[in-house]
Amino acid sequence: MNWVRAFWRSQVGKKVVMAVTGLIGVGFVIGHMLGNLQMFQGPEKMNHYAALLKSLGGLLWLARLILLAAVVLHVTAAFQLSRDRLAARPVGYRRGGQREVSTLASRTIRWGGVLLLVFIVFHIMHFTTRTIFPSYSETDVYDNVVRGFRNPIVSGFYIVSMVFLGLHLYHGAWSSLRSLGAAPPSANPLRRHAATAITAGHSVPSCNATAASE
Repeated sequence: MNWVRAFWRSQVGKKVVMAVTGLIGVGFVIGHMLGNLQMFQGPEKMNHYAALLKSLGGLLWLARLILLAAVVLHVTAAFQLSRDRLAARPVGYRRGGQREVSTLASRTIRWGGVLLLVFIVFHIMHFTTRTIFPSYSETDVYDNVVRGFRNPIVSGFYIVSMVFLGLHLYHGAWSSLRSLGAAPPSANPLRRHAATAITAGHSVPSCNATAASE
């Protein structure tokens, strides 16, 4: 196990862990989006999909544990890398002093990540455990979604969170591929076709689904 500890303690190791766990998150987001798009097909279709997920039993819990482990490792690696970077250079670069391309997505990646962590907890308490709204039905998921998004505060929070999720996906998908060596340096670093496709493919349907449920 010494090599595991040595791998984790290195910055390269942490970046690889962030890349792999980030791609696990991207896969989940895409699958989650495809499932939730069944809201547009009516109550019967959506409720059947929710019942199918519950019927998976142990497989569903295995998927949840993998996602939980991925989130914990991703957040821990991100925190430690940020801490190490700050310790190595407590004073930021002067404007124009860096050649690395900076985007809105990269500049908001940390605070956006904190918001998304809060959103994940809220989302689980909202629809999975129903802690926030205990009057929700255990079987009529379609009605739960419609009722939930009739609250303008809830809808606003979801929409803002989806915007930051889009930014996170845009930068995260690109940087994950770079960390794993699947996306070599480019003369046009802002041309991120895969990251753009993933972001657009998730964000537009998610915001539309939120608005359509109101």
